[in-house]
Amino acid sequence: MTVTRAIIIAAGRGKRLGTHTEELPKCLVQVGARPILGWQLAALGQVGVDEVVIIRGYRGDVLEAGARALAPPSMTLSFIDNHEWETNNILLSLACARAELDAPAYLTYSDIIFTPPVTRALAAAPGILDLVIDADFRDIYVGRTQHPLEEGEVSDLDDAGRVKRVGKKSLPAADAYGEFIGLMRMTGAGVSALTGALDAALVRYAGRDGEPYQRAARFRNAYLTDLLQEMIDAGVPCSPVTIHGQWREIDTGQDLERAVALVQSHPEEWS
Repeated sequence: MTVTRAIIIAAGRGKRLGTHTEELPKCLVQVGARPILGWQLAALGQVGVDEVVIIRGYRGDVLEAGARALAPPSMTLSFIDNHEWETNNILLSLACARAELDAPAYLTYSDIIFTPPVTRALAAAPGILDLVIDADFRDIYVGRTQHPLEEGEVSDLDDAGRVKRVGKKSLPAADAYGEFIGLMRMTGAGVSALTGALDAALVRYAGRDGEPYQRAARFRNAYLTDLLQEMIDAGVPCSPVTIHGQWREIDTGQDLERAVALVQSHPEEWS
């Protein structure tokens, strides 16, 4: 199935990047030749994405102007506002775009870069919910002192080869198969499963968003992986798309320096 839509969750500021995000939203921080968002749009464009929905919050006006400058003329952009971005987290950012969750789509965090081969592997995956999992994730954490391994959204697999557990502190890192990089693909059936779980959670926690949800201490601060774990626990099949280090998360100044060095040292992998 050809998927032509992507949803990018880009509401947060990224305070750990310090001065880099004083005036810019995190996804517009420059990594070598392109901003983070530029790398994403280029890789997504190579698998036929021509419609992108961006969930914005911090410096949303700057984000829109920057995104429109980066997108090719053939790519349509639309923007959804998370007005409570300062007090909620990834899952409730996604909920702001609930009306857009009505067709097959790629879904990605806004603070990661990934090579075109990653999106091509994801586009070819056969599942209804396919999660990109880096099996070589431990290598990325060597020397990554400002963002330790314990903060990774690690994952393992069940006997059928499907994702069993995923998220921060979902299992000991030593036992993990890999790390969910924050990029996934949903078919129509996958979108239906995700929206069903999301709608149920929104109803259940209406007026009670201070209560725990999966591994989140408060529903209001839940991650996408908390929703994915809820779905997995309910029997929804989530399949891994295994990669080997062809991505980077840019969360800290140290991450940024390392990502710049990576894309500059291996430009052929990122074109």
